[in-house]
Amino acid sequence: MKKIVLGAVFGFALAGMAAADPVFGTWQTEPDDNGNFGHIRMQACGAKICGTLVKSFDSAGAEMQSGNTGKKIVWDMTNEGDGAYGGGKIWSPDRDKTYKSRMQLNGDKLAVEGCVLLICRNGGNWRRVK
Repeated sequence: MKKIVLGAVFGFALAGMAAADPVFGTWQTEPDDNGNFGHIRMQACGAKICGTLVKSFDSAGAEMQSGNTGKKIVWDMTNEGDGAYGGGKIWSPDRDKTYKSRMQLNGDKLAVEGCVLLICRNGGNWRRVK
């Protein structure tokens, strides 16, 4: 009986891993106020979705070193269905501000927006790179 229960638990775990969220992958941000942009890897963080800066680029498109590499840019995001994501936060390194965020996935484009109090900032359309 233990083998049957363990097998069922293992099977459900594998099924959950196979059903990866469509937003998972690497996304290129829009240029920030300085013209720099980054690659954000979106992945599961427990039951939520987070995004980590994995590469930074200058305004000419050359890869550059950044002290922000490896830092979370997006966290606590949840899939709300129909390509909508919400309930999370996004950090804007160029302004060093954290916003309540929502995202809308449409194919290989991810529209990102964040708000602090009543002030909202359009994070632009990120495009999938992986």
